[in-house]
Amino acid sequence: MRLDGVLFFPVTPFGPSGEVVESALATHVSAGVSAGAGGVFAACGTGEFNALDLDDYTRVVSTAVTATAGRVPVFAGAGGPLPVAQAFARAAAECGADGLLLLPPYLVSAPAAGLVAFVRAVASVTDLPIIVYQRGNARFTPAAVAELAGMPQVVGFKDGLGDFDLLQRIILTVRASTSREFTFFNGLPTAELTVPAYRGLGVPLYSSAVFAFAPEIALAFYKAVTSGDDELVQRLLTHFYLPLVDLRDRVPGYAVSLVKAGVRLGGLDAGGVRAPLVDAAPEDVAALERIIARGREIAGA
Repeated sequence: MRLDGVLFFPVTPFGPSGEVVESALATHVSAGVSAGAGGVFAACGTGEFNALDLDDYTRVVSTAVTATAGRVPVFAGAGGPLPVAQAFARAAAECGADGLLLLPPYLVSAPAAGLVAFVRAVASVTDLPIIVYQRGNARFTPAAVAELAGMPQVVGFKDGLGDFDLLQRIILTVRASTSREFTFFNGLPTAELTVPAYRGLGVPLYSSAVFAFAPEIALAFYKAVTSGDDELVQRLLTHFYLPLVDLRDRVPGYAVSLVKAGVRLGGLDAGGVRAPLVDAAPEDVAALERIIARGREIAGA
């Protein structure tokens, strides 16, 4: 299963009583795929995996699979406490997902051997391909990732740390340890800001939160990067992505809250975020609207 292009991480729409609104999610996912997403990652970080129970999760993944209709692969989030990660992995397979994005275990810090054991334990309950997400308390050593790459089910490694020295050592160690196809991803929040740096390490794939609310900007950036249009890349980075990141960093959790606000600005009622996240303040939503307008102007959208 090959992923390519801009990877789409949809939000999870909630109604007035906090329920998952499947019709809004279906519209959101279908529109994203039609716009040109190379893959759908449902119920992951942008989709507030941390705030979903198993019933919510099955609704989200099933809806995403149906709305995608086989046009691109659908990966579903899993993670947290081991029994929970296993339960969600089983549910993802039952819902028809094509793979898993394995998020960090709950809270505790663990040695690399323990993190590898966590991945093995989740892989033991499902046949789905797994992409392992390095972020937060899940920090792997080069040798540990090489061990992961030796597991047939583990097909990729998503980096959310941004430690380029570590990532370079991981890539070199994995490439020296196996000849099989193994994919690396840039998984930093607002990943486009660091795309040039990751591409320098040979990591072209990245997750795009911007695609969820401004696909035309995300696609213009992707086309500029892949075609060598450095002038447009720099203009978008300077006048769209940098202001967006500055706004994102004002409040913890805005990496999700602003995406949801952007989706609402686009005309789809995705509702608010669930605790412990907070919705973007009105003045920040207004700032986001101005940033999006500037991005669209630069992208020619």
